[in-house]
Amino acid sequence: MSDSTFPIHTEYIDLLQFLKATGMAVTGGEAKMLVDDGLIQVNGEDESRRRRKLRPGDRVDVALDPAESWGIVAKEG
Repeated sequence: MSDSTFPIHTEYIDLLQFLKATGMAVTGGEAKMLVDDGLIQVNGEDESRRRRKLRPGDRVDVALDPAESWGIVAKEG
């Protein structure tokens, strides 16, 4: 499993934007499919809300091959 961090400079990023920004989904449609197919967990719980707000401290796990795990962090500066 790949473990990475994703810095944000705003209060939050929504789940679909995050999936596209990290390259796990190329289009909004692909991002929606990842969520709708039940491949996303946020903080250890299954997530089905496409517009879930991710904030610093959240952990996102994506059941891809290979699986990916991301920590949302506040961007310095």
